[in-house]
Amino acid sequence: MSADVSSFGGHRQPLQSQFKMELLRIRNVTIGGGRPAFILGPCVIESEEFVRRMAKKIAQICAAEKTPFIFKASYDKANRTSARSFRGIGPREGCEILASIGRELKIPVTTDVHSPTEAEMAGEFIDLLQIPAFLCRQTDLLRAAAETDRAVNVKKGQFLAPWDVKNIAEKLEKFGAKQFLFTERGTTFGYNNLVADFRSLAWIREAGYRVIFDATHSVQRPGGAGDSTSGDGDLAPVLARAAVAAGCDGVFMEVHENPERALSDGPNQLPLKNLPKVLRVLKAVHAAVS
Repeated sequence: MSADVSSFGGHRQPLQSQFKMELLRIRNVTIGGGRPAFILGPCVIESEEFVRRMAKKIAQICAAEKTPFIFKASYDKANRTSARSFRGIGPREGCEILASIGRELKIPVTTDVHSPTEAEMAGEFIDLLQIPAFLCRQTDLLRAAAETDRAVNVKKGQFLAPWDVKNIAEKLEKFGAKQFLFTERGTTFGYNNLVADFRSLAWIREAGYRVIFDATHSVQRPGGAGDSTSGDGDLAPVLARAAVAAGCDGVFMEVHENPERALSDGPNQLPLKNLPKVLRVLKAVHAAVS
């Protein structure tokens, strides 16, 4: 999946990839096909009952909209702003619950891993391993994820330029990863703020890599509430539309039945009731530009 991106960035123009990007198939979801891929779910597993309910509701909506999706929920939010913040239920229990949801609903599942040990364990249960943005360059973690033979989704760090993903891709390729992609989730813009640069999507694709746009994390204001993250969740669908128009391969959105009561990242999550309309709009934008 490598490509020559030596002329990325600055006043230089990125080189077009010399090969056709491969499709990524994760069970019944294709990333890079004729329609946008979706990664949807709540920020964290608040409880087994909650996450099962959310998965079923999202699956019902996506079935009605004829939209395959990958279900996402974190078993541990290891990078919370405050020590008082809710983190999750733990790695093995969380992965077992997600795997059970995947079997029951016949959908692929994803969650983030934070250490080589977690990656090895999650590889037994999870279809798509997610590398958190702040850990995107951790070589041992990338190696462990690659060695599971699962697909890997690396969230581009808020501190990285788009062309820096080449170095991450080279690590994954060296360690034998057969399927991987990147997620753009905004870039640090001063204090407690992020900016979404949609040129990043084009540059990462021109380098030969599949790229998903994370609409809900891109509207975060990290640490913006002092001991927690704030954000502009109402703008997530706006940025998602722009990203699809710019040509990304899919959209990541955290979805909650009641964001105001969410135990993690509530200000940025999409209300579940809004999901059907958002999916229809994004698919219409994709059809218009492709």
